[in-house]
Amino acid sequence: MARLVTLQQNQLPFTPLASSLSDFSGTRLHSQLQLKKKSWQPKGSFYVSASSTKKVLIMGGTRFIGVFLSRLLVKEGHQVTLFTRGKAPISQQLPGESDSDYADFSSKILHLKGDRQDFEFVKSSLSAEGFDVVYDINGREAVEVEPIVDALPNLEQYIYCSSAGVYLKSDLLPHTETDAVDPKSRHKGKLETESLLQSKGVNWTSIRPVYIYGPLNYNPVEEWFFHRLKAGRPIPIPSSGIQITQLGHVKDLARVFVQVLGNEKASKEIFNISGDKYVTFDGLARACAKAGGFPEPELIHYNPKDFDFGKKKSFPFRDQHFFASIEKAKSVLGWEPEFGLVEGLADSYNLDFGRGTFRKAADFETDDIILGKKSLISV
Repeated sequence: MARLVTLQQNQLPFTPLASSLSDFSGTRLHSQLQLKKKSWQPKGSFYVSASSTKKVLIMGGTRFIGVFLSRLLVKEGHQVTLFTRGKAPISQQLPGESDSDYADFSSKILHLKGDRQDFEFVKSSLSAEGFDVVYDINGREAVEVEPIVDALPNLEQYIYCSSAGVYLKSDLLPHTETDAVDPKSRHKGKLETESLLQSKGVNWTSIRPVYIYGPLNYNPVEEWFFHRLKAGRPIPIPSSGIQITQLGHVKDLARVFVQVLGNEKASKEIFNISGDKYVTFDGLARACAKAGGFPEPELIHYNPKDFDFGKKKSFPFRDQHFFASIEKAKSVLGWEPEFGLVEGLADSYNLDFGRGTFRKAADFETDDIILGKKSLISV
């Protein structure tokens, strides 16, 4: 039988900067913008209440979304177990997290070590432990989900992290939850998972984020811009730069994941989740500069068709309009994003990149290819 263990403190080898006003755990979510010198406070508390204490399993939970979600759930009094392969620390103190908050979290979080691709192990270990609620943060294929559902016949709710990337490309935007989906999308496994959950008759909720940003982001979203701003380099942006996109802060995403727990209005429903505002690629570059206290950036525009970058990505976003309506989540759940874009980027910068931490080292190879062909670029 799999064994559940509690984790001891494993503090990171640095001290949170005294100048940062952002709280990693979300209990005091405010940041100070370096240009305007104006502090920002969220409209309400980061914590939301579920109706009763649950035995919760998070598939994943040691990276990005799971870091924030697990802390919220523990704070709410739920018994939380992370199912991981055990390759990353289950518990580590985070920048801006107080010693007392970290001690409380690390003393309560549980770990179930295993590989979700080992379906027989998943069935035997989950059926032996029993869980009320499953949060599936890292599931990509329906075949990975079926053994979890089969192992838990008394499961109360399966909450799934899908993606707004499942929508079929359209001239009519923003995307809504009733829009046509693309069966050939690279996220087709998430579509198939939503269909499986529906067919199994379980109580499920699916969350479809657009682009997610915030501290510990393992995708090079804001980090891509911060690297170039720090180096004082021009920022190459494909095409006109007026392509419209949308970003949602990870802490706002974590809040809605908790808000759908035990919520009858969320039963067998899909919700788009992101920020309130849409932004152009050019506007995002300027917002990143403002958030990090950098000068106005020099923006360079180029036609991607004029260049061969091989397998390298020259830009971290789809070169198209891509944004979704979050009105359903606001009207049905009463959820509201608390982070404006610049404030959210400042929170990310202050708690991550601004401290010298990032997931990927700076790589300007594609930038240099673009800048080397001055006849093919515009400002």
